[in-house]
Amino acid sequence: MINSSDYSSSSSKFVYVLAFFSAIGGFLFGYDTGVVSGAMLIIRKEMELTNGWHEAIVSATIAAAWIFSLFGGYLSDRLGRKPVILAASVVFTAGSIVMGAADGKEGLLAGRIIVGVGIGLASMVVPMYLAETASSAQRGMLVTMNVMFITGGQAMAAVFSGALSTIPDGWRYMLGIAAIPAVIQFVGFLLMPESPRWLFSHGKPDEARKVLQRIRGPCHNIDDELEAIKASVDESERELEYRRQRGQTANVLIQILQSPPVLRALFLGCLLQMFQQIAGINTVMYYSATIIQMAGFYDTSKAIWLSALVASVNFICTFLGIYLVEKVGRRRLTLGSLLGVVLSLAFLAVGFMIVDSNAFSVTEFYNDKNDLCNSASECNECNSIVDCGYCFMDDPANGGVSKGSCLLSKENSTFLSDYGPCSNLSSTAGLSSSNAAGHSGFIYAYGWCPSPYGWITVLGLMTYLLFFAPGMGPMPWTINAEIYPLWARSTCNSIATSTNWFFNFLVSMTFLTITEILTRQGAFMFYCALSTVGLLLFWWLLPETKGRTLEEMEVVFSRPRTCPRPWDSWKIKKSKTGDSGACPEAGGESSKNVQFHDSSRI
Repeated sequence: MINSSDYSSSSSKFVYVLAFFSAIGGFLFGYDTGVVSGAMLIIRKEMELTNGWHEAIVSATIAAAWIFSLFGGYLSDRLGRKPVILAASVVFTAGSIVMGAADGKEGLLAGRIIVGVGIGLASMVVPMYLAETASSAQRGMLVTMNVMFITGGQAMAAVFSGALSTIPDGWRYMLGIAAIPAVIQFVGFLLMPESPRWLFSHGKPDEARKVLQRIRGPCHNIDDELEAIKASVDESERELEYRRQRGQTANVLIQILQSPPVLRALFLGCLLQMFQQIAGINTVMYYSATIIQMAGFYDTSKAIWLSALVASVNFICTFLGIYLVEKVGRRRLTLGSLLGVVLSLAFLAVGFMIVDSNAFSVTEFYNDKNDLCNSASECNECNSIVDCGYCFMDDPANGGVSKGSCLLSKENSTFLSDYGPCSNLSSTAGLSSSNAAGHSGFIYAYGWCPSPYGWITVLGLMTYLLFFAPGMGPMPWTINAEIYPLWARSTCNSIATSTNWFFNFLVSMTFLTITEILTRQGAFMFYCALSTVGLLLFWWLLPETKGRTLEEMEVVFSRPRTCPRPWDSWKIKKSKTGDSGACPEAGGESSKNVQFHDSSRI
């Protein structure tokens, strides 16, 4: 079999060119999901969107991505990995143009749906393509590189949002500029090869050899790797023929359900993708500017720039994941990351409790009005009353807030009050400093309160991403790209990716609603509790896959789980292959002794 330690010194640099053009899909994924955080603060004011429309525009992309990630597996199996990536580039371009040219909320929603189609295809096929073209020694780093591009896209989106937040129609440029990298990827990927494993599995061994030699370098001996791929393909064909002889279905999904090792791997892969989302990451990324504004940073431009700082932490810390993934392994990186996420979510909840417990008082009352708003004595109490908002003067010389009052919102609007000084604010109120032309100095805070302790929340967001970005960010994608046998890889990746997008959609569509029901601190404690459940599950279920070839994974998931003492899972067991991981898989097994099994009989 393959001696993976030989790859690092002799692999061709071409694989990095290939990874770069592939990972532009990750950049677009990150940019289009990240730009909505800052853009929606402006769009919501300009189009006077309700919470429902805000959530719908954010979540439409995710819903489309969820649906088309299911189709991605079928398409990549039938057409190949390369055509699907090219199609995603075209769809990204079209969606970006539609969003930039939108003349209303309906057009914007349509553009977000189109972009979601591209994201769904790219998020499923790009990690799989990278895993199939990389050597076992490079695989973790290159698949994690795709996640680095995702976080880089989110950081770039936040920077562009900040830079464009004060110019007329700046949101159009924020949303439309993504067409440029989409075109670059399309042109560049025309020159990239198809996956050698896909070529071999579709009866093109000579072409697969040429492609693999091109990727590995002209001086590299690829015979062992080709032999391993051939053995995996032959085993899949023998199993298919065996099933036909027994009168069983050849449907891949049925085969997966009847193969305990693959079903176990798929269950783990779906759990990883689910907990990545219910740990609240895209609540932080999609709504970071909104969360920061909730914490008291009411200047919209400042909130967008602070969200750019948060996104930059996410991007920078992904490099830590690239460095650690092949050194400490997938398992320990995932568990350490999730432990930090639990602690930082608890810190975020405490931060919002501090913000809420130091709310500004109501000092101006309108006793001639009969609504309940006039009964509130401070900002949080005001915002707890339906249709009421806190109106205040932006007054830095006196601590930032003065002349606070609780006023009834204008009908069908959360940006103006029905009476009082916040009833006739300009449409740009809150977009820049209080001294801007046309700004009265008053701000209407609906659903949030100004606070001098907002920095605690920003620190909590950055701490969260410091832990999330190296581990729970890339590891679900990295592990899913490598744990399935070739015959089931596209289908399993499609199912796992769609699981990610389903829970992404669920979390993003309900975040604002959950904050209304549970309060902001309650929402983050809820995510903290879910993350704790994930930490316990992965402590038991997650094996170490570091250093294994793709063809060995079915053997890894065929072994029984043994984890009698949780403290042993941090010890590294040495086997003939080096790190075999710690707890959940009993025994080490050399890659030279791997036997391929009829998975339907395991």
